[in-house]
Amino acid sequence: MKTPIQVIFFDAAETLFHVKGSVAEIYLTHAVQHGFRQTPDSQALITQAFQRAFRDAPPPVFSTTVPARLKECERLWWFDIVHNVFYRVGMFARFDEFFERVFQVFEDPHSWALFPETHAVLTRLREEGFELGILSNFDSRLFPVMRGLGIDGFFDTVTIASLAKAAKPASKIFEIALEKHALDPDEAMHVGDSVRDDLEGAMRAGLTGILLDRGLRASCALPAGAVRIATLSELFPLLRIGKEGG
Repeated sequence: MKTPIQVIFFDAAETLFHVKGSVAEIYLTHAVQHGFRQTPDSQALITQAFQRAFRDAPPPVFSTTVPARLKECERLWWFDIVHNVFYRVGMFARFDEFFERVFQVFEDPHSWALFPETHAVLTRLREEGFELGILSNFDSRLFPVMRGLGIDGFFDTVTIASLAKAAKPASKIFEIALEKHALDPDEAMHVGDSVRDDLEGAMRAGLTGILLDRGLRASCALPAGAVRIATLSELFPLLRIGKEGG
C-alpha cells in the first residue's frame, strides 16, 4: 500500500456479525405462527424470494432527518421487501402483525452473533492505533445490535445509509465517512462481504477495498488489484501487523 492506512471501515452484517440461523428461517418460523401455510419447500422459496426482493429494492435513502420519521421510513422500506417476499410465496391474513414481529426480531441483539474472530481482530486493530468506522447500508437498528453485541466501543464513527442519505456502492457515502475522520481516500480501507457494495464501491471512491469472502465462494471476476480474504484475521499481514513485525 502506497500510503499508510489510518482508518479501517467495516460493513456490519455478514462482515462483523451474522444472523443466527438465516433470514428465511426466521421469516418462516414467525410466518407459520401467524397463519402462513408451510410446505416442504417454503424455506427455499423464501430464500429465493428474499434475495430477489432485496436486490430489486431501491437504496434505503430517505429525505427526512427527523428521527421518528426516519425510523418509520426504514420500517416501510423493509415492509415493502418482506411483503414482496410473501406476495411471491404465499400471503396470509395476519401478515401485518407478522411483519411487526420480525422487524423487532432483527433489532434484538440476541438474533445476531459475532463471527469468531471479530472481537479479537477489532481489539488488535485498536491496540495498533487504527481508527475504526462502520460503513453500512444497515438501518438505525444497527445501534442497539452493536451495543448488545458489545462492539460499539471499538468504533470512532458509524455511517449508515439512512442517516447519510446515500447508500453503498455510491461514492457519496464513502466520502461522508471519510470526512468524519478528516482523511483522504488513499488513507482508508473498507472491508465487506459484497463485491458490488463493498469492494467495487470502495475502490471507485479511491479507498483500498477488501472483499471478505468467507468460504471463498464468490465466483464472479474481481476488479484488477482487488484483494480477497477469508477471515478478518487476514487483514493483519495486509497491514503489516503480525509475527513478521509491526
